[in-house]
Amino acid sequence: MKVLIVKTSSMGDVIHTFPAIEDARRARPDISFDWCVEEAFAGIVALHPAIQTIHSVAIRRWRRKLLEPGTWREVIGLRRALRDCRYDLVLDAQGLLKSALVARLAAAPIAGFDRSSAREPSASLFYGHRYAVPRGLHAIERTRRLFGLALGYEPDFSRLESGIAPPAGKSTFVGEKTAFLLHGTSREDKKWPVADWIETARLLVDKGMTPVTTWSNDREKAVAEAIAGAVSQTVVFPRSPLAEIAAVIGGSALVIGADTGLTHLASAFGLPTVAIFLATEPGLTGPRGPFSSTLLAPPGKRMMPAEVIAEAERLVERQTLDQAGGR
Repeated sequence: MKVLIVKTSSMGDVIHTFPAIEDARRARPDISFDWCVEEAFAGIVALHPAIQTIHSVAIRRWRRKLLEPGTWREVIGLRRALRDCRYDLVLDAQGLLKSALVARLAAAPIAGFDRSSAREPSASLFYGHRYAVPRGLHAIERTRRLFGLALGYEPDFSRLESGIAPPAGKSTFVGEKTAFLLHGTSREDKKWPVADWIETARLLVDKGMTPVTTWSNDREKAVAEAIAGAVSQTVVFPRSPLAEIAAVIGGSALVIGADTGLTHLASAFGLPTVAIFLATEPGLTGPRGPFSSTLLAPPGKRMMPAEVIAEAERLVERQTLDQAGGR
């Protein structure tokens, strides 16, 4: 059976789909999976060994250039590529109108959430197979349930595996004493104050660790340089392709991050990961991993760096004990 997964964005949503693929690999080894995803996240999808062909879309860019001939050439090329693959089923794991329209391009049967379950109820009009999955569940569990219903098996919720590993990469910044600080995120209300990142870096240095951070735009660069300017031991990794950043994160001993896709990636790698949530609900979309934890700022109060470091130490200790018990 040949199945196309449609989940185009965001990075966190893509990563939340990996445990469902692991379920399917165990329950349905007869299925091969391809994926249709935003071009910016194709490298993340490529981390999973079960994905054979990746079809890139550029919905964000296409919307800005809707009337340009080049946009329509790309859309037509995508439709041709999807139809040439002759899928037995398209599984829209996103439940949005845009993902449903992409799914239709493949000219194959489509499965997805029913009207009460989809994030945009109108998307369900495009599906031939509709499944009810409670909206109050975490995004990972919702996706796992959808895959199980569409592909005919019961997920084993006693297990949570992403199936991905850090990409190969070399960096002098990676080591047992490296703590990666992921301060960048898309929304202002998700951002932890710069002063708190600086204090966190200081506390890490006091504990013998080297803080490492990076940036992807000018505003994030200013924050990274502010941290390094205040705490000289901090290493600022230059703006780099996603695969290189993923390799450095994957080689770190600890990750502390805002509510951002790379924090979810660290958790999926199985790293000790502290996620700092200031404005969103972690119960529905927070990182899930064997050594990850989400700290939610109390209403009207700050998330203190000392609390974050204490939680980080607890996770590192738990991983150490787990690894010692496995030997």
